[in-house]
This record gives sequence, structure tokens and C-alpha cells, in this order.
Amino acid sequence: MAATAAAALMLSSGGLAQAQTAGATAAPVTHGPALPGVCVFSSQQAVGTSTVGKYVGTRMQQIIGQVNTELTTERTAIDTEAKALDAQKATLDKATLQTRATALQTRFNAWQTKAAQRQREVEATEQKAFLRVAQEMDPIIKQAYQTNHCSILFERDNVILANPAMDLTPTVVAGVNVKIQQFAFDREVLPAQPAGQ
Repeated sequence: MAATAAAALMLSSGGLAQAQTAGATAAPVTHGPALPGVCVFSSQQAVGTSTVGKYVGTRMQQIIGQVNTELTTERTAIDTEAKALDAQKATLDKATLQTRATALQTRFNAWQTKAAQRQREVEATEQKAFLRVAQEMDPIIKQAYQTNHCSILFERDNVILANPAMDLTPTVVAGVNVKIQQFAFDREVLPAQPAGQ
């Protein structure tokens, strides 16, 4: 009963956060012996720490920056025109105001369509680039699997703890770094989707 009350008090007073922090500073884990034939690999870490994975991340940031610049420039021009039209409302006849407002709305709608198109293109570019990294990595993973006489390979990110001696990730990263450091790619250009889709 006292243990339950103490647990409730810990949770209610922010003790959970303190307990988690205390756990994070606990002594390092002592692993048992590596299990023969059991291996782990972190695809996320391999991509994130490999030279080519870092290159793809940097290149994607450049592409996103280019898209943002393009869209921001166009949006700023639309916003500036909207402010100018709003300032001139009182001096324009109804027909002229309506014509200019409709034209402005058409430009804004086109900008929204373009922004959605660019988003799809950026996503397709990222997917294609990281697929290429995975394809380059795949034979190296298989080679490390065979060299280490693995019988089973677990995704390390799905395993709570594993003996580092069973981890193929550093070997795969080293192999990928020798094989490929970068490759050229630009933003994918996708066909425009019809309005309303």
C-alpha cells in the first residue's frame, strides 16, 4: 500500500521526470556474451552517419531552400499586390475592383497549386534519393551479414538493448563510405495534377 502511494506521489509531483533523468545517468549496461549468429543493424544510424547519407540530407536542405525562396518570392508579390489593392479600394470603381480582385485570387490559387506541387516534388526527391542510398547499402549489409556468420539480422532500432559486438552498423557505414560519398540529384519534376485533386 505504501509503495502504491509513493508511486502515485512520484507521478503526481513530477517524480516520473526525475526518475527518468536519474535512470539516464545510471551506470553503463554490462552485456552478456555476443550470441553467435544473431546480429543487429540500424538503418537509420547507417544512413545518418554515412558520408552519402549526410550528403543527401545537405542536398535536400538546399533543394528545400530553393523551393522556399521561389514560393516566398511569389507569395510576397501577391501579398504586396493585395495590400495595394486594399489601399486603392475606395478610389476604384466596382467593376475594376472586382476584375483586379478576381485576377489576384486566380494568382493566389495558382500559387497554392504550385506550392502543393513543389511539396510533392520535394517528397518524391527525398524518397528517390534515400532509396538510392538503401540500394547502395544493401549489398554491403548482405556482405557484412555473411562475413559475420549471421543467422538472423534484427533492426537495432526495434531492439531495446544488444551487445555492440553483434552490431553490423559500423561495418556497413565504413563499407558505404568507401563505395559512394555522393551522387548528383535535383528536385524531381512531377506532372501537374488537374485542379481539384
